[in-house]
Amino acid sequence: MTDEPASPVCYASEANDAYMGYADAAEVVAALNSLLGAERAGTQVALATRKSADDPALAAFMAGIEKDEAHWCAMLKKEIEARSGTASTVRGDFYEKAMAIADPAERLRFLNRGQAWVVRKIEALCPRLRDDGLHRALTEMAERHRFNIAATDDFIAAREGA
Repeated sequence: MTDEPASPVCYASEANDAYMGYADAAEVVAALNSLLGAERAGTQVALATRKSADDPALAAFMAGIEKDEAHWCAMLKKEIEARSGTASTVRGDFYEKAMAIADPAERLRFLNRGQAWVVRKIEALCPRLRDDGLHRALTEMAERHRFNIAATDDFIAAREGA
């Protein structure tokens, strides 16, 4: 019998994220900034739509969407900065495309496509995250976006049925 261990010590916990198949810090920050740009555009679409709405029900509905989008902007900015990243100020062209749609129902449908894009991006990123807290926050964000998509569909259906 020897004093030697039966197998060598495993140093996997010390390997960097990319080596282990996870997104590295730069990739995570870039993905979060992409999501931040989309959320910023969504916030601004909701704000502009709310302010220009002749229909009080539409204005109230958009206020809820605006609040939710702004919440996720703040969360994403915090997570970017927690990783020593710089939060982008880019809004992207989604805002311009959405605001070019005059019909409120069609604009809401377009906003839903943007929300679905965010969900897909989160679903692609989450399996590659090593950070459980960020994973939970993004999972909650995706769930909230799915809820908003369904609520928007219901709102449109109710308005068109009225």
